This record gives sequence, structure tokens and C-alpha cells, in this order.
Amino acid sequence: MILLKAHNFLKRSVVRASVERRSGSTLIKKEEKMMNGGDSVVEILDNKSGNGGGGGVEDVYGEDSATVDQLVTPWTVSVARDAHYLRGLLPPAVLSQDLQEKKMMHNIRQYDVPLHKYMAMMDLQERNERLFYKLLIDNVEELLPVVYTPTVGEACQKYGSIFRRPQGLYISLKEKGKILECLPVTIDVGTNNEKLLNDEFYIGLKHKRATGQEYAELLEEFMTAVKQIYGEKVLIQFEDFANHNAFELLSRYSTSHLVFNDDIQGTASVVLAGLIASLKLVGGRLADHTFLFLGAGEGLIVKSRLGSLQHFKKPWAHEHEPVKELLEAVKAIKPTVLIGSSGVGKTFTKEVVETMASLNEKPVILALSNPTSQSECTAEEAYTWSKGRAIFASGSPFDPFNYKGKVFVPGQANNAYIFPGFGLGLIISGAIRVHDDMLLAASEALAAQVTQDNYGKGLIYPPFTNIRKISAHIAANVAAKVYELGLASHLPRPKDLVKYAESCMYSPVYRNYR
Repeated sequence: MILLKAHNFLKRSVVRASVERRSGSTLIKKEEKMMNGGDSVVEILDNKSGNGGGGGVEDVYGEDSATVDQLVTPWTVSVARDAHYLRGLLPPAVLSQDLQEKKMMHNIRQYDVPLHKYMAMMDLQERNERLFYKLLIDNVEELLPVVYTPTVGEACQKYGSIFRRPQGLYISLKEKGKILECLPVTIDVGTNNEKLLNDEFYIGLKHKRATGQEYAELLEEFMTAVKQIYGEKVLIQFEDFANHNAFELLSRYSTSHLVFNDDIQGTASVVLAGLIASLKLVGGRLADHTFLFLGAGEGLIVKSRLGSLQHFKKPWAHEHEPVKELLEAVKAIKPTVLIGSSGVGKTFTKEVVETMASLNEKPVILALSNPTSQSECTAEEAYTWSKGRAIFASGSPFDPFNYKGKVFVPGQANNAYIFPGFGLGLIISGAIRVHDDMLLAASEALAAQVTQDNYGKGLIYPPFTNIRKISAHIAANVAAKVYELGLASHLPRPKDLVKYAESCMYSPVYRNYR
């Protein structure tokens, strides 16, 4: 099953039939019939005036903004209960949102199995979305590994077994020819996984996976429909597409749609940010370093295989004899940076790490594969085998490690650093296309958030605790690049892009009813 995630943690702004954001953003509304004709149109309304949402007694949506002094559960004040005919239907105690958060965190911590914690969080999201995001914002380092990598991988594998309620809309091959009627969006083109095809609990399309023209026609219809409905500025994020399809789709639609592939561009951007930050510790420029990748597609990238290489790999092909083992490649190429994205655990062996340490005073080792069991090596192994000299980051979270009296805090090269701020930057600027320079701007902004204190702990990424601040600065840097390239439609440019980005962020605090 291919998932195009249109509503996920920190990915809230992709494709919606009705998008309503309160703080000076855009309200997209579909008007079914116009007086001068029967065609459907998309109307873009600027929601900066006082006649929109945003709280207060004149809020047309019937909601008031929360205040610092009174963060209470909706329906707990008697006036609100009376107004909504709820007296007697709720317990008498008034629970503040902070107390509810404390209670929910206590409940979630009772679970030992990460998947059970994930299910509890998804259940909370369905019944109380504001409290769900409040928990995430206030406990991001503890809960992000639950709702995102590595637990989300297991949740996808067991999607049918843990399925409770539908979210969004589901597009399979059976909907071909009717996509305009059913947005947004899970795209199901079948599966070749016999275990899933024979699983009585599998809720996807039990059909051999579509390929070739059939696959291309379905995606073309979807891409045409989404742009027809929502216009040039609709942001489409491709998630978890097969490697060969992902690159082809990105290449095909990047010039005609506002598209972003987190697996390709988000991963590259977050890794680049870590490399830029690591220069403060290892010295030199990026051009001075030698990089060896394990994974990230099929190897080897050499001129003898030029005919079979994908187009984006061809510029990097060079003359080299075949090398069968990673250790041999390390000895032959003498890299300063070793990057693993193979999806195979324990491939950065003791011999490999020791060789990297013998070649470099401070070897940079990035073990990016998820989940933790598939990581090329652990933080403990990297620090121990390099005798505390490795600059290490991973795709999955690892606990701090004490090596000979010094505590190393391993960084996490997680795409969640990039896509929230990157998407926000595109939206607040009204970008109509994604350019590589915008991704570079995101990388530079992320690297700039690493402090001297972080470097002292061996970190090349800032702590996730500050993700909202980090995302605001990334959004501002991306938006600035959009304006510089002349690809912005939100004019005039805001004077302070960081403050503007912060003002457009979602707040999970309860609204008061009075």
C-alpha cells in the first residue's frame, strides 16, 4: 500500500477539502454552485479580517481564544454546559488542560510495548485532537519515537490489525475515473505481499500491485484532480513510494506541481544539515571531505555500470575496481564520512568503525536506518570502537552513553527536523514550486540551531525539545529563499518571517466558551 500522508503529526497542511486556519492564513472553500453557472470553483479567501475565526464574542465559528489564566476543558464551566445542554452529562470536577495532560502521560507510561503507546496516542487524537498535540509539544522527545519513527513502521505493518476508525479517504484502483469525487488521500495500488493478500484482517485492496501504464494513469489522474480542485499552491507530499517510482514522480511533477518527497528530499536535507554542523567539529569544507554511502539504492556508482545507473547517479560515477565488502571499500576509498541507509543492521562492524577511526581523528558516522534493530551500529558501538572520537548520529533514537567519564548524547538525523518547517515555509510564502535552493536553506537553518553546548556533548543536531523554535527558523529561511527566487505568491513579504511563521503555527491550547 502506498500512503500519501495528508494528515499526520506536523504534516497538517497538505490536502484538505476544507482548510481553515485562524491566524491570518488562507481559508480555502469549495463553492458548489455559482449564480452565473453550475461549475464547481475554488475560492481563496484571505482570513485576516474580523469576520473570520480567531476567537472572541464575534467568532463566527462559536469559539473563543484560550487565555493564559484560564486553560480549561471545554464544557466544564457551568455557563458553557448550560449553553450546550450538557449539565449532568459530565462529572462535576473542572480539570485544567495541564491536569488532563498529566493524567494522559501517566496512563501512556503504563504501557511497556511501544505499539500499545502508539495505539493509545492515536485513540487520543481521534477523541481530543488539541490534547493530543499538547502532549506531543510538551513531551516531544518522549512521544515522537512513539508516533513517528521507529514505532510508526510497526504500526504500518500491523495497520489492518490495529485499525479502529477510518481517517481521510481511500483511493484504490477501483476508484480510477472517480478521483475528483474522493479527496483526500491514501492511494492503494495493491500489493505483492502474499502474507497480506492471505491475511483475513488486511483492509487494503487484495489485488496484485499495479505497475506500468495502469499505475501511471492512476497517479496522473490524482495529480490532475488535486491541482484542478485546489490550484497551484496545494502542497503534495509523496510518502513511502517505492524508490524507482519516487524519483520518477518527483521528476515528472516538480515542474508542474508544488511537490515534495520527504524520503528523498527531506532525508537529504537533514543529513546535509548534520554534515554542515559537523564541520565545526572536524574542520574544513564539505568539498574537502570524502563520503562513502552504504545503501541509498543499488551500488556501485562506477563508470563501468554507467548504462544501468539512474540519471541522478550518473554525475557521481567514477572509475573504480569492484569492491565486495564494506571494510574493503573503507580501506580503499579512505572516507572521512560514513553514511549508512541500507536498512540492514550491524553492517558497521567493529572492524569498519576501527578503520574509520584509524583514518580520521574525528570520523563522522551516520547510521540512518530505522528501526533501531536495523541501525548499522548503535551509539555505544560507535563511541566505544572509535575510543570516543566518532561524531555520531542515527536515524533512530539512542540513549546517552558514558565513555570513560564523558557523556555523549547521540544526535538523531530525523526527517521530523525538516518537513514541518519546510512545509510551513512553503505555505507562508505562497510558494508555487519547490527548488533545491529551498532545501539547502532548510539545511543551513537547521545547522545554525546547533549551539556550542550541543557540540560539547557530541551533538550535530539541536535537541528535539526545541522543535517549534527550530521549525520557525527553518520556515523563515525557506520562505526567504522563496521570495528571493521570485516563486512566492503571498505578497507583500512579511517584515519578520520568524515571527510570522510562529504566528501561523497550530496551538493545541483549549479555547474557552463563554
